[in-house]
Amino acid sequence: MADHTITTVEQLEAIYGHASGPAVIKELDYISDHYRRFIEVSPFVVLATAGPAGEGLDCSPRGDPAGFVRVADKKTVMIPDRRGNNRVDSLRNILSDGRVALLFLIPGIGGTLRINGRATLSTDPALCESFTMEGKLPRCVIVVTADRVYTQCPKALVRSDLWNPANHVPKSALPTGGEIMEAITKGALNGKEYDAAYPARIKATIY
Repeated sequence: MADHTITTVEQLEAIYGHASGPAVIKELDYISDHYRRFIEVSPFVVLATAGPAGEGLDCSPRGDPAGFVRVADKKTVMIPDRRGNNRVDSLRNILSDGRVALLFLIPGIGGTLRINGRATLSTDPALCESFTMEGKLPRCVIVVTADRVYTQCPKALVRSDLWNPANHVPKSALPTGGEIMEAITKGALNGKEYDAAYPARIKATIY
């Protein structure tokens, strides 16, 4: 039986060819004024990190009011690390391998912005204070130095029709957090009680 697995770059390029034209031209090694605008109006970014020797991969959603990712200069963006579940998988990875990738999404817009670069973690008191929300400071700020910056065409969002309200999925179509936890703990955790307490819990811990 023939093996149709792609295992070499040569095989890959034989199928896809080479990127050219706008796909290559639009990639910069700095944040242009046009690219800065994408960051300033985005309320949501996905942060991808990698642990040592490819271990500990993580892809983490980050969100706040639009502009929460701060453009410090043409090579630097800063992301406040808001309160979460304290797994800190992304932060652990950054400490061992500073390479990161960012994907910015903007509601209603098909195009996205991508930044590949390297990150460090800062606990500078003045910097953290500058990212205060509802009286709460982030415990640290992720400082990203951009190496590659470019927009992504909207094909994926067009195909998925992501921003179409008619495609919104009702919560009832999916298991709740409580149902998932109850199943995993084999009933040791009461799912209904967990779900009932969630609105107050997220209000108290959002920042």
